[in-house]
Amino acid sequence: MSLSSTRRAVGAVVAALALAATGSVSATAASPASAGSAAQDADDRAADGLREVMFVGNNWDGTADVIEARGDFAKIGRVNVIPDKEQRLTEIYLNPVKLAFFLGIRQGPGEGHDQFVDDMYSTPDGSAMVVSRPSFADVVSIDLATGKINWRFPVSGFRSDHMAVSPDGKRVAVSSSTSNTVHVLDIETGKQVGSFKTGDKPHENVFTDGGRCLWNMSIGEVNTALDAPWLDWTKGDRRITVVDTQTFQQIKVIDMRERLDAFGRGDLSDSVRPVAFTPDESKLYFQVSFFNGFLEYDVATDKITRAKTLPKSPATSEDRTTWVNDSRHHGMSMSPAGDKLCIAGTMDDYATVVDRATLREGPLVTASKPYWATVSGDGKSCVISESGSDAVTAIDFATGKKVATVSVGDHPQRVRIAHVPAGWTGPATR
Repeated sequence: MSLSSTRRAVGAVVAALALAATGSVSATAASPASAGSAAQDADDRAADGLREVMFVGNNWDGTADVIEARGDFAKIGRVNVIPDKEQRLTEIYLNPVKLAFFLGIRQGPGEGHDQFVDDMYSTPDGSAMVVSRPSFADVVSIDLATGKINWRFPVSGFRSDHMAVSPDGKRVAVSSSTSNTVHVLDIETGKQVGSFKTGDKPHENVFTDGGRCLWNMSIGEVNTALDAPWLDWTKGDRRITVVDTQTFQQIKVIDMRERLDAFGRGDLSDSVRPVAFTPDESKLYFQVSFFNGFLEYDVATDKITRAKTLPKSPATSEDRTTWVNDSRHHGMSMSPAGDKLCIAGTMDDYATVVDRATLREGPLVTASKPYWATVSGDGKSCVISESGSDAVTAIDFATGKKVATVSVGDHPQRVRIAHVPAGWTGPATR
């Protein structure tokens, strides 16, 4: 069957399947277990001949920029994360079902573009970048010296999504959006060491308790136009699933619908998106669909304790169907000391630093569709990706003011602290 004839054959079913291939804009803090030891870890890596950097995933480009993790955040090199693009596309175009989902991802979460890189981490020795590729429904390890693929893991279903790396750097968890499954892989070999089921459309993953627990947030359907508050029930089974990382058995399930109702916020969606734990993991801060703000959840008492509403931009449409993947404010990180939160106001085009004790926000830093928030290598800055202007911006936690902006590739999303060999400037030319 030719590629053109396959395209025509599946054209009629693309629209129906587009809604099944969900995605979203999201951001989270680094693993809470790592915040207090960041400086020591950087020293240890330097002694091992590694350089601390940041990986920036340019989702629509299919590239990842590597930038300095602090200071001026200057660009160091770039990695092509789809060196096997033609091979993957051939497989997809010759399989009508895969093609339908591939095109559905493009028209749904991809906003008319293919999603080639969602999340990235480095291996402990800094020799490889491990990347989830939504449109190719897989995870690959790319050799940072040669640019070649070390291993490839196809996820169950038709779309890979957010990942998380264990505190020891040995395991990586990846969400499979369409099969309601999280796969946990050996980061060096790509072999699956375990998996577990989740709610609808698993998304964010966070390791806690020194890596003994793994939290997954399922976000439900975010690509339908059924966005009116009274239609919230159509969005599916949205819940937090917590598992033991040795047995992958479920420890608990948290349904935020019940907690939101008890807190008196039955008006809010229970689709948990970006999250950030305090360094002691006693409190969880989280954002939900359609809300310009965030909530505080006390882990021990299992209750929502505070809510913060942040400013809206008068230029933002109140038509919720125009918000990208059910977002409004979407992106969150926490300072290593746990005293400040950095919030990306995605649809309102700003980011701001919020004092955690008072919940008072600082200056609103103008940003173009900020898609992610993380913490710089020295812990002094919040780093956001500006997907609307193809840039990464650093905001000082202490002052709330912008300190640096660097241009990157097309539609940056995830930004992660990583390590590469000292002196590395990019894969060798092949």
